Amino acid sequence: MSKHLASINRRCRIIATVGPKSNILRLLQAGASAFRLNFSHGTHEEHLQRIQAIRAAEEKSGRFVPIIADLQGPKIRVGTFDDDFITLRIGQEVTLEVSDKAGRDGLIRLPHPEILEAIQPGDELKLDDGLIVLTVTAKENNSRATAKVEVPGKLSSRKGVNIPSRQLPISAMTDKDRRDLEFALAHGVDIVALSFVQSPDDVAEAQRLIKGKALVMAKIEKPLALQSIDAIAALSDMVMVARGDLGVELPIEQVPGAQRRIVHACRRAGKPVIIATQMLQSMVDTPIPTRAEASDVATAVYMGVDAVMLSAESAVGRHPETAVAMMDRIIRAVESDSVYWEELYSNRKQPIATVVHALCTSARDIARLMDAEAIFAFTRGGGTAFGISRERSSRAIYGITPELSTARKLALVWGITPVLSPDETDSDRMLEWASRFAKEQLGMIAGQHVVVLAGTPFGVPGTTNTLKILTL
Repeated sequence: MSKHLASINRRCRIIATVGPKSNILRLLQAGASAFRLNFSHGTHEEHLQRIQAIRAAEEKSGRFVPIIADLQGPKIRVGTFDDDFITLRIGQEVTLEVSDKAGRDGLIRLPHPEILEAIQPGDELKLDDGLIVLTVTAKENNSRATAKVEVPGKLSSRKGVNIPSRQLPISAMTDKDRRDLEFALAHGVDIVALSFVQSPDDVAEAQRLIKGKALVMAKIEKPLALQSIDAIAALSDMVMVARGDLGVELPIEQVPGAQRRIVHACRRAGKPVIIATQMLQSMVDTPIPTRAEASDVATAVYMGVDAVMLSAESAVGRHPETAVAMMDRIIRAVESDSVYWEELYSNRKQPIATVVHALCTSARDIARLMDAEAIFAFTRGGGTAFGISRERSSRAIYGITPELSTARKLALVWGITPVLSPDETDSDRMLEWASRFAKEQLGMIAGQHVVVLAGTPFGVPGTTNTLKILTL
């Protein structure tokens, strides 16, 4: 399977959400690096067709393409209304009641008892993506409370409820999520995106269920998750800044600061981080983005994120390939700016106190001092490649692995070009292979240097302990 050099020569990756009419191959050709399946929509049969289409396009394109299964998570909603909606007026006092029956004017019924158990007087409830806001004024018991309308509007049946200030006693994994997870793992998805993360316990639960069959990406969309972001980043394999729900639960002016905090936590921990939601939103309808959207994407890239994501723009928009191509152009413009590299180098993270990260930090500096052409990270599970990616070296980085599943996952990690190698356990023979690869596939010549990261015994996960300068 010769896919060594078919990866895009671009450090920051692009995730495209797949929709009913997505042309996978054309999205790949436009610059997409990975594909997201949104399990909030579609049947298993439809998702299977998309998985098969992605794998077919992967083979045709000659690239490694990771698939992300984005689980829906709990959806907290109001109940129904007799007339399908009520009109809430400013200052009006309304009753909140746990019930599956229909509500009416002045009475909002909630089918989720956890809401009434959690809320307290003074708490703010945001309804319908934050378009309507209530403040809890009194609580009779765990099934009935009253609230005052702060931001009025028309509230329809089944609209969402957000409670920014409280951790709800609800698992991040619903019964639907468990069925979707079983399906996704059975069909070889590479990454599972976990919604409704409130604490590190939610990530730990997902890790127990997935058992290493896929990477776990924690979606940060709850303000409570920000309170333990370092612990969540440590437990997760990847993190997504999910600005949609985060922008509902936080005051809008606090979202940029929250984004920066999350990115910094992930960069410290050496965990890939993705920025998502409304990055090129206007391109759902128009063939070009606004200047503000272009600046938003560029800002994320300047911060050193691993990937930026398109949602509706590629799933249901009128110009999906154009949106991907535009994002590709913005990323390339940033990565060709000397300021980008100066800031990445000046903002280097302190080494993590492990052998792998000490070696990765040294590899970055040695490659710079020796003017090495590339860094080769030999890895079976991906840990060594993740480690050198954290250092944001300006040199070409190749994640060399005998595992197809690892190669696919590395295709979403900043700066890593995955390479499928022989499953060899002899270090001398692998170095000979690396030398041939550098000459025959990369066009390197005698006298040029490659910095090699590997472990002994060779090919055993978690044994990275060797840094070598290979001179051709």
